[in-house]
Amino acid sequence: MWLLHWLPNWIFYAVLIAGVVGLVVSYFVRFLSFIPFVYAYKTPIQLLSIVAIAIGTFMSGAIYDNDTWEARVKEMEAKVAIAETQSKEENIKIVEKVVTKTQVIKTRGQDIVKYIDREVVKYDTKFAPGGECEIPKEFIKAINDAAEAPK
Repeated sequence: MWLLHWLPNWIFYAVLIAGVVGLVVSYFVRFLSFIPFVYAYKTPIQLLSIVAIAIGTFMSGAIYDNDTWEARVKEMEAKVAIAETQSKEENIKIVEKVVTKTQVIKTRGQDIVKYIDREVVKYDTKFAPGGECEIPKEFIKAINDAAEAPK
């Protein structure tokens, strides 16, 4: 409520207390007949007191509700802060896993290239210019063996 941000809380409690005091004073007007203002304006004082009590009660409830929501917001902000720290920790773990897998992939790729280069030399002499270009079964097996995951 915008009114709660502009006015201090004690004003609404003062309005409530003033309404109760005004209502009590207006009902005991017989005993306070020596005060002419109260005696002459008994009904308007009662109506204003009832309105002041209603406004004071409503705003007291609004203050309580606002305080409750602010407490919930602070609680949720604390939970979000904890979740953010946990998220940062998990992000670090994920980045480490990705870096490790990337290194494994690079290393494995280099191993495959070395293995194929080593095996190609064995069959390279068979591929003379102008001759048949058959890929031996052993060469295919060597490439497939190189592509398998290390054990």
